[in-house]
Amino acid sequence: MATEKQELNPLVSRQSWLDERLDWARFKEKYLRKPFPVHSSFFLGEIALFSFIVLVLTGIFLALSYVPSTELVKLDGKDMPAAYASVVQNDHTPFGLIVRQVHHWAAHLMIVAILLHLLRIFFTGLYKKPRELNWVVGVLLLGLTVFAAFSGYLLPFDQFAVTATGIGYNIARSVPWVGPALANFIFAGKFPSTATIPRFYAYHVMLLPLILIILVGLHLLIMFKQKHSQPPYALRRAGVGKILGVPLWPHQTLLMAVLFLVLSGSLFIVAGLFPVHPVEYYGPPGPATPIVKPDWYLLWPYGALKLIPGWINFQFLGATINSENVGGVVIPGLILLLLLLIPFLDRSRESVHYLELPREHAARTAFGMAVLVFFGVLMVAGYNEELGLSVGALQFTALLAPLVTGLFTYVLLAALRRSRESVRDGPEIVTSVGANLDPVKDSEDLRR
Repeated sequence: MATEKQELNPLVSRQSWLDERLDWARFKEKYLRKPFPVHSSFFLGEIALFSFIVLVLTGIFLALSYVPSTELVKLDGKDMPAAYASVVQNDHTPFGLIVRQVHHWAAHLMIVAILLHLLRIFFTGLYKKPRELNWVVGVLLLGLTVFAAFSGYLLPFDQFAVTATGIGYNIARSVPWVGPALANFIFAGKFPSTATIPRFYAYHVMLLPLILIILVGLHLLIMFKQKHSQPPYALRRAGVGKILGVPLWPHQTLLMAVLFLVLSGSLFIVAGLFPVHPVEYYGPPGPATPIVKPDWYLLWPYGALKLIPGWINFQFLGATINSENVGGVVIPGLILLLLLLIPFLDRSRESVHYLELPREHAARTAFGMAVLVFFGVLMVAGYNEELGLSVGALQFTALLAPLVTGLFTYVLLAALRRSRESVRDGPEIVTSVGANLDPVKDSEDLRR
């Protein structure tokens, strides 16, 4: 009788059919039942992923009408580059302008989400064993996402795009020893040329998205293999070796679906309320050079170029090292190298699966705060003329402010830690209420 009821139930029958052919029950138990933490900060990765999905979808729409060519065509009786004309025409088609705006804001959101995700990992020490490789993947994701955004700068091929990309070309040429060859390879010859737009179009819609998909897949694969990190309270509530959260199916999937819809809707609202980059305002490329400021994620190297003293100029192993090299190449290169080496400079012999509270690690937190202040000063330096700030004052601030911030943070956290230890080591107070519970000890390692 039970067998007849199961056969009459189409859902049970379908699951049995899948189980016979795909071992569905084992797959469901191993992957779909995987628990996910529900702490709000753990959704930063999903926000970055969903922003990338929005970028792909809107990018496909925009690619349908985009012409990656500088050949002159007629638009409203005027000769204009085909790339510029195709963007103008797209903006005048139904949904064309709003989709381009959403594409722009989704790129910003993806960079913000990856950056905040990396900051959370850094300040909680989750780059340590066994997650060193995933930290490196995350840093590469951030760098490639920024480069993908930069490659999209040029595609409208208006006056702003050409001027902004030209700054990047000059920075590439300033790389010691290999600068001219590197710039010619990246930009398909001297910039601007007729081959630059097709080259950057290939970067933006094929090469970089493919690499990003591979890195995102690798990041997710490593995460599934190693299990999620967790807040400290998960150890007390779930016990050693267990994840405190909800299963991937259906609970986490439902949460992610709602998040994706909210994110997509929010992007459309922001795009409608805050339009950016009006290509017709800048017009097609011409002899005039407009005042150009890079987007916020590229503002700090722009500020560094302003703060490096102009008198720096010397020869080193046959290469000329000057202020442009130092501000545009050396400083960003050293920062990228430092980010990649963090897991190997601050190592742990034991596996770390629970968030380390920033207040318990004064040195790391102080260093992170100092670096953030340094970046902040560089970004402010990008607008020194508009803010009426002298270069000399900003140079002094760039050196002093990070040191003061780091020292203040370290002293404050060290004092708070000593205060907590003195309270914990004080006289024991016995009350008649409550159970006498043994404290839960930290797990040495989480193993399946």
